[in-house]
Amino acid sequence: MNTSYDFGPEADARMVYVRPVAVSDLPEEVREQAEGLDTLFAVHNADGERLALVRDRQLAFVLARQNDLTPVTVH
Repeated sequence: MNTSYDFGPEADARMVYVRPVAVSDLPEEVREQAEGLDTLFAVHNADGERLALVRDRQLAFVLARQNDLTPVTVH
């Protein structure tokens, strides 16, 4: 039952990572748009590129799934 399987490079291509981001760590123009929130949620691709910033975790997961991506949480 511990047999590894290589899913190929396509397996990682459709996965995105969701993580919380402190608004205070973001550029000023983004902080102004955060409307009093302390935390936003970022969606990143496998290379670490930020694809989106959204209001909450649930919205990040919905956004990913609507774009045929598989979201996972990063701690």
